[in-house]
Amino acid sequence: MEIIRKIYADGTAEEEFFAQVEKRSGETDKKVTAVVSEIIENVKENGDSAVKAYTEKFDGKLPQYYEVPREVINDALTEYNETQPDFVMALLNAIENISDFHNRQKSQSFVNPKENGVVLGQRVRGLERVGLYVPGGTAAYPSSVLMNAIPAKIAGVKEIIMVTPPLKDGTPNKDILVAAALCGVDRVFLSGGAQAIAALAYGTEEIPKVDKIVGPGNIFVATAKKLLYGTVDIDMIAGPSEILIVADDSAKPRFVAADLMSQAEHDRLASAILVTTSEKLADETIKELERQMATLERKEIIAESLANYGAIIICNSRERACEIANKLAPEHLEVLFENPMEYIGCLDNVGSLFLGDYAPEPLGDYYAGPNHVLPTSGTARFFSPLGVNSFEKRSSFIYYTEQALCEAKDDIVLVAEKEGLTAHANAIKVRFE
Repeated sequence: MEIIRKIYADGTAEEEFFAQVEKRSGETDKKVTAVVSEIIENVKENGDSAVKAYTEKFDGKLPQYYEVPREVINDALTEYNETQPDFVMALLNAIENISDFHNRQKSQSFVNPKENGVVLGQRVRGLERVGLYVPGGTAAYPSSVLMNAIPAKIAGVKEIIMVTPPLKDGTPNKDILVAAALCGVDRVFLSGGAQAIAALAYGTEEIPKVDKIVGPGNIFVATAKKLLYGTVDIDMIAGPSEILIVADDSAKPRFVAADLMSQAEHDRLASAILVTTSEKLADETIKELERQMATLERKEIIAESLANYGAIIICNSRERACEIANKLAPEHLEVLFENPMEYIGCLDNVGSLFLGDYAPEPLGDYYAGPNHVLPTSGTARFFSPLGVNSFEKRSSFIYYTEQALCEAKDDIVLVAEKEGLTAHANAIKVRFE
């Protein structure tokens, strides 16, 4: 079987492939939905006892403690400062970059006083309490703690509650604890799965109810977030990871191959696509995929992802490549054209844009500053990356003088009566009788 398919863009072949990629997210699994619905109802009804019972059932044993004591979190950081100082410094450098970028996103409250005495305005403030879900098993990502907690803190969120599954021995993942300590996470509970999401949404005897839940998870976590949206706010419904690279003959095949595989290793359902104007680049990239994959730990996952949902699409112009990119609206888009900065203005549908040979996708995952929580499955057409405004709430305010309302009353009454809402009209009229 070929390592990755090669497609010549003719208006039909690539569309058939895109349809296949779109189906990978599939319809909501009814069996998963039924299981998750039952878990949610049980946690809503029975609180912590239900959460702990599911933890024992799914993780094999109850953890060392339900809430991780603050001294355990602090001790993990102290230990890492001594034994893994390079890792701690890497996180601190990333935190500096992420904080610098997100500080520029802060919204401002405003007051707009007018000459006639009217005062209008908007008040912006952070949410009261946010829940952060962090996978804690083999897919434990400290970078996710940084990308979710930092913008929340900058927005002014008063309390961050983190839930994360325990390791097999019932202890917390120390990498996660160190990231939590560095980012100022307030409380950490050892619980995972749909039960942890339900606990955050409804609140239990010990886990506080939150206003919003963010963070990645498996299909059970994603389904729970989807079902509980409305009871609580969520970041987004995340699908499988994806990367699209647009490239011309100036691109380096070894870079292109490495970047495709950096996303393919996430998941067998991940999608890695190259759209290029150069058949030479396409062929040399295939050779590089074969060469580099042999040395990678997750080569089986990469191979399956590339075979099922990967492709190299050859088209006749950079403009056509950009059209394809806008149609797919990818989570990550790398531009490996000769002058990549020229294309920023025409690439409208993308989660995060990576420009040039030395801005590979993992730079955004870990370090550069922009958020790595991004819209997937084509939703970049209308969704934006997680950011500071994801954790803000806004209220408007209105003050009118008697004279100002008098001048506006006839217009308001006319529109209200046109809509058949006579009580609305009356609330204006009564002030001038």
